[in-house]
Amino acid sequence: MAAPKFEQALARLETIVTELERGELPLDESLKIFEEGIKLSKTCLKVLDDAERKVEILVQDKDGKTRIQAFSEGVDRSDSMDG
Repeated sequence: MAAPKFEQALARLETIVTELERGELPLDESLKIFEEGIKLSKTCLKVLDDAERKVEILVQDKDGKTRIQAFSEGVDRSDSMDG
């Protein structure tokens, strides 16, 4: 089975949290969806870590040094993307 996309995994994780917070499920079902939630959480974290690495690669300067800087919307970064 293919890994779920980030948005799908996050949506399912939110559903699981809601179901667990209600406290209406039997223990065995709670444990089952909790385990699923842990797996989805790890999947989401991996996707976010991979995305962060890609962004760091994209913001490397012409000398190959990564310049870590805060992202702010609306800032023109065309000058920092010169290669």
